[in-house]
Amino acid sequence: MKGYRKLLIAVGSSKEVIKQGMALAAKDKSWVTILKVLPGYDGDINLTGIKNIEGALTSDSDKIRSEIEEFSANKLSPVKTRLEYGSPHEKILEAAEEERCDLIVMGVHKSNRIKRLIQGNTVEKVIDNAPCPVLLVRI
Repeated sequence: MKGYRKLLIAVGSSKEVIKQGMALAAKDKSWVTILKVLPGYDGDINLTGIKNIEGALTSDSDKIRSEIEEFSANKLSPVKTRLEYGSPHEKILEAAEEERCDLIVMGVHKSNRIKRLIQGNTVEKVIDNAPCPVLLVRI
């Protein structure tokens, strides 16, 4: 697959997507944006007894960002890391447009059919609305 200059690697629960995306980027000497979408804040949470509220709310995001940066370090392609909060498919599509990506790389695995009917499928929503091709990595 030649000709992709900017890749968006959408990371879910598996780092295999990063591994496969970075391998593709190295072959094509592409720029890479690694995106992790976390659930948005939806209302009241119980923070009784927590003195550093901002630290409690951002500690997971800092950990995730450092894990991604550590995993993608020493690769041949330039890497940008983005951590977003909200609906996964919406944030993936926004990032692909903002970064002007030529390809979105996402992980896909077998899922429970009932869960899929109730929730919908992020991968399907991205494929249906993506501004560029989507490469699925089986995880």
